Amino acid sequence: MTGPAVPFREIVLKVHSRCDLACDHCYVYEHADQSWRTRPKTISDHVISRTAQRLAEHARTHALPSVSVILHGGEPLLAGPARLRRVCEEFSSALAGIAELDLRIHTNGLQLSPRYLDLFDEFDVKVGISLDGDRAANDRHRRYADGRSSHPLVLKAVELLRHERYRHLDLGLLCTIDIANDPVAVLDALTELDPPLIDFLLPHATWDEPPPRPDGSPTAYAEWLLTIFDRWQEQGRPVPVRLFSSVLSTLGGGPSLTESLGLAPTDLVVVETDGQLEQVDSLKSAYEGAAATGFDVFTHSFDEVAAHPGVRARQLGLAGVSETCRRCPVVRSCGGGLYTHRYRSPGGFDNPSVYCADLAALIRGIEERTAAATESPAVRDPYELLAAQQDLTRTLLAHLHDSLDGSGGEIWERAWALAAEVESDPAGQAGLDRVLAHPYTRTWLLDTLEAVRAGRPVQGPPVERLAASVAAAAVHAGLGPAVPVVHRDGLLFLPTLGAVRVGGPGEQGTAVVRADGERFAVHTEGGVLHIARGAGEGPHWSPVRALGAAGPGPEPVHVRDDLDPYRTCFDTPAAGRLGPQSADAWSAALAQAWELLSETVPDQAAEAAAVLTTFTPLAGGEAGEAGEAVQVGRHGYGALGIAAGGDAHDLAPALLRGFRRAKLRALAEVTDLYASDGSWDHRMPWQEEPVPFSRLLSETYERVGLGLFAPRFLAGVPQALDMIEEAAETTVDGKQLLAGMRKEINGTHGTSGRNGCKTDTERTAVR
Repeated sequence: MTGPAVPFREIVLKVHSRCDLACDHCYVYEHADQSWRTRPKTISDHVISRTAQRLAEHARTHALPSVSVILHGGEPLLAGPARLRRVCEEFSSALAGIAELDLRIHTNGLQLSPRYLDLFDEFDVKVGISLDGDRAANDRHRRYADGRSSHPLVLKAVELLRHERYRHLDLGLLCTIDIANDPVAVLDALTELDPPLIDFLLPHATWDEPPPRPDGSPTAYAEWLLTIFDRWQEQGRPVPVRLFSSVLSTLGGGPSLTESLGLAPTDLVVVETDGQLEQVDSLKSAYEGAAATGFDVFTHSFDEVAAHPGVRARQLGLAGVSETCRRCPVVRSCGGGLYTHRYRSPGGFDNPSVYCADLAALIRGIEERTAAATESPAVRDPYELLAAQQDLTRTLLAHLHDSLDGSGGEIWERAWALAAEVESDPAGQAGLDRVLAHPYTRTWLLDTLEAVRAGRPVQGPPVERLAASVAAAAVHAGLGPAVPVVHRDGLLFLPTLGAVRVGGPGEQGTAVVRADGERFAVHTEGGVLHIARGAGEGPHWSPVRALGAAGPGPEPVHVRDDLDPYRTCFDTPAAGRLGPQSADAWSAALAQAWELLSETVPDQAAEAAAVLTTFTPLAGGEAGEAGEAVQVGRHGYGALGIAAGGDAHDLAPALLRGFRRAKLRALAEVTDLYASDGSWDHRMPWQEEPVPFSRLLSETYERVGLGLFAPRFLAGVPQALDMIEEAAETTVDGKQLLAGMRKEINGTHGTSGRNGCKTDTERTAVR
């Protein structure tokens, strides 16, 4: 077991070891481990104090910002208000100034009263209540020892917690699943109580003591839960359900939200009433002593417990699940299931969950029901992707403004105010959108944010760029606000427009830019320059040169930008301003390559023409290979760097590869196509060396596009598509992208993989 131990952020403190109910499904009293019989009924002052000290020591050592202490049992309310107050006071005092304390209590609710809730209100103790549904469901297991129903008193406790005075303490309801209960009736009974959260728990079971399956179905629990899911959807998801939220989160590339699912390492330790330190309570279902560590709060630190082999085994993520689970496509969502549920004697826990088939069916069932609603439109629609990218740029600009927090000085603040003024006019908003959509705006924002985070000075050009962008937006809109813009070395650069020569080398100052219809004026101490927006090269004006429309459909603006200071974001340095002869040759080669793409792959060419707005010449001579002739910058969707030289037949596939690479990166910036990259290795059909999923996806995505241009690139693609489909890393949006790739190549020069058919020739080609 490698890597540092994970510090504990959650402590389950057993304040009472007995219960006032006789639930026949309780893992503490009814399962294999009966150690409760030898424990003190109530936690002592000494154990409380020592545990609080240990936790404070642990939080200080690991600089934990917060820790949770969950008061548990048995039934924790049996400890009484005085004992619970002592717990709250000790932990609050010990953690003061070290870490934020999150106190919680899980109870059956029978003893709950205003006296307890007033105490919990004083210390902000959140309350979770166990309730298995309607009366018939709850009484199936949760009864007094003499058989009486507990349901009326539990409802009374829930109603008390719902009072306005106490509602802020409500954690929600915990419901243990029994498939003999009516799932719809269970959910309706729980949602009717309007809890802040419902948590459905699979009954603890192992391969030695499997869960009941009255009809023998291997997916009975999934079917029960999916019936609830359908009803929950029908109701409009009135209450968050932790189990469903966790599956939906992991399907989309997010984290698990519960210990019972997902690959997140455990960070929980249990303190028994006698001070013994144990692993998670559910292990008591496996065998006698399964949760024991041999440690206690009197002689051992929490760090020692964190290094215990049993604890470490639950902190290994993917490496901690069985080999069967590691190969399973849904493992990122199920995480192999709850550790306890994997137990089988004599081999231990190196097995799939006893609920394996249920978990797989549940995850796939939720995905089937929600994929269409949760998919990002940016994956399907290139214009939605552009909109998402624009939203991201605006978010980054707002974030930069907040991060500067006044350090940008008067230049920044004045430009920020002018941006708001320009944007208040619809034409000005369109102009500002145009400037913000320029790829090198993103480069400026990210470079400047990086400097701010690193504590480097950002005065000068990084701050001055905002005013230049606002001035350019006003010019595009034909609006008249006077925008002061700093010029350096005698040049004033307006993004997307060009550079104005206002002085000689070494000169620096501030000019005022004011739009006037189709012209704009630049006021300096030396006079006024009037420039027509469509003017060609002149002694005082170097425009960003338009290339014209590059394909069919709407006619976007395509430019050759060899002026923008932030265009230096490629692996190869950007070229300086091209002379007329070099510029014409460069543009002609690009036009010929684009014409070839339009003839060969018209759909891709049309989409590329809509989104690739900016082409920047790169320094140096002809690239050695077609794949190097076109480069994608570090950031900013819509720009490609293009080396000089080469003919159209080399440049066309390089452009196509660059477009596909840029698009995939742009998608990854606005949605999660995969998760847990690097956790698995994949062997691509066209090379022996194993690679992470991100590379498998990127190379396959590029080859699909290139294969439509030149069929030789499709060799191995069908197998790669199948690998992506079967990979655990693929999210809902990743599967949507996969479906798009299959559709692209289906019936064209090859096959889409398992959904298509291969000819004998094609089978030979992909071996």
